[in-house]
Amino acid sequence: MSEPVFKRILLKLSGEALAANQGFGVDPDRIREVAAELADVYSLGTQIAIVVGGGNFFRGVAVQAKNMDRVSADHMGMLATVINALALQDALEKEGVHTRVQSAIEMNQVAEPFIRRRAIRHLEKGRVVIFAGGTGNPYFSTDTAASLRAMEIKADAILKATKVNGVYDADPMLVKDAKMFESISYLDVLSKGLKVMDATAISLCRDNNLPIIIFNLNNHGNIRRVVLGEKVGSLVSA
Repeated sequence: MSEPVFKRILLKLSGEALAANQGFGVDPDRIREVAAELADVYSLGTQIAIVVGGGNFFRGVAVQAKNMDRVSADHMGMLATVINALALQDALEKEGVHTRVQSAIEMNQVAEPFIRRRAIRHLEKGRVVIFAGGTGNPYFSTDTAASLRAMEIKADAILKATKVNGVYDADPMLVKDAKMFESISYLDVLSKGLKVMDATAISLCRDNNLPIIIFNLNNHGNIRRVVLGEKVGSLVSA
């Protein structure tokens, strides 16, 4: 069996990835597939932390949120990530993978509070840690939360699972001949305004020289391929 090239990763999952074709909520078949893939990667010995978004719930109420106070709307989005984290925890534990959810918003009945040293200890003991609640602050995306948590736990890389194959110079869903970059620098992502992650998240990774690998979650086995060092998706680095 090949050896993983990363000892510790942070996987960024969008909420929409868990909704699959439903567009809203959590698709039970989809979350089982994702959990099975993660269990496969876990069996390689790689330590896994996850940040999950909340778009599969929150975008369903986005019309109402338009007229809301931004802070209240962001807090709703953070709560949506907790729902997804608990669903993913349940699916992973059904695969036999011990999992802990840590929330940036305290809710002691359902999740541990985020404590950096405890999160690292869980990883060292072979548990998957899911970070919910974003950063705990409004105005910051879950992409920024992923960058922040990756730095805090000293991850080797951020793996951003998306619905496209990598980073393109235009939206590949709209532009047929959009060009994909196999590798690109943080500065180029920022200067070209590419929608990889938001600018705050990219800047954080650049300042700490943390590589980001963007790949298609819909291609079965891609998480394992990335962890084993295969050329999959796009690499954002210095």
